[in-house]
Amino acid sequence: MDWKATAALFPGQGSQLVGMGADFAARFPEARHIFEAADAMLGFPLSALCWEGPSAELNLTIHTQPALFVSSMAIWTVLRSSLPAAQPAFIAGHSLGELTALCAAGALGFEDGLRLVYARGALMQAAGERRPGAMAALLGLPAADVMALCAAVTRESGHTVVLANDNCPGQAVVSGETAAVDLLIERAASQGARRAVKLAVSVAAHSPLMASAADAFAGAVQATAFSAPSIPVYGNITAQRLSSPAAIREELARQLTQPVRWTASIKAIIAAGAQAFIEIGSGAVLTGLLRRIDRSKTRINLNSVEALDAFLQQYG
Repeated sequence: MDWKATAALFPGQGSQLVGMGADFAARFPEARHIFEAADAMLGFPLSALCWEGPSAELNLTIHTQPALFVSSMAIWTVLRSSLPAAQPAFIAGHSLGELTALCAAGALGFEDGLRLVYARGALMQAAGERRPGAMAALLGLPAADVMALCAAVTRESGHTVVLANDNCPGQAVVSGETAAVDLLIERAASQGARRAVKLAVSVAAHSPLMASAADAFAGAVQATAFSAPSIPVYGNITAQRLSSPAAIREELARQLTQPVRWTASIKAIIAAGAQAFIEIGSGAVLTGLLRRIDRSKTRINLNSVEALDAFLQQYG
């Protein structure tokens, strides 16, 4: 594998699965240590939630976000120890995964990263309880059309709905007040959407409803020590490299209320020379999106020990 043309991707909320990371912890002491350190820091058995569930507890935002961060970092640690040459040229993470990417790139220590991730999840969950909202996935509409539909529904209803994620061509997620999201779903088909599906969440992520969480999270970000990344990290908001602690802080402070520009981020990484992408963590959401963005690129999932063994056999 040409690591100079390889990118690592880290998943965000929605990729969690009961059992995540259990096989890595069972086989690799370094992975088990990551989970044990997280349990000790957080003061509750996050590892048990990851490995045994129940899914209702794992799916709480306050638990989901640290669970994804820790399980991805455990796999990343195993990959780097099993294959020291595994130094991707580019890194990105989707939403919550952006913090994992920063940690993997050396811009953020593991303990500081876990503290920030836990704060992020707790603040978002609290904001969702104060201002409950909704999210919906739309298929078949360009992002620009989704933004226009959000603006029209917001004007008509007097309630806010915005583009939250531009995930790939033809797949977008909207977020906002429930009445506006419901109305947008009703209108989507007439605007050309193939499908509009409400998501099973009560947190209106990447929308103005997260303003209170964003303000508090910005304070936590400002109090955290960052370094310049040792591997180029591409941000969700700017779809550009985050090359300094100041750029990282600005990105993270805005992240909770601004859209995830995933399509643009991946295209920027491809333009910089990436030919292969490795998704590190639970599920296979990001490689699925990559297939819609550019199916010519190599897609690899490291979400199980079996997958890691196959990868090492081929590329080790």
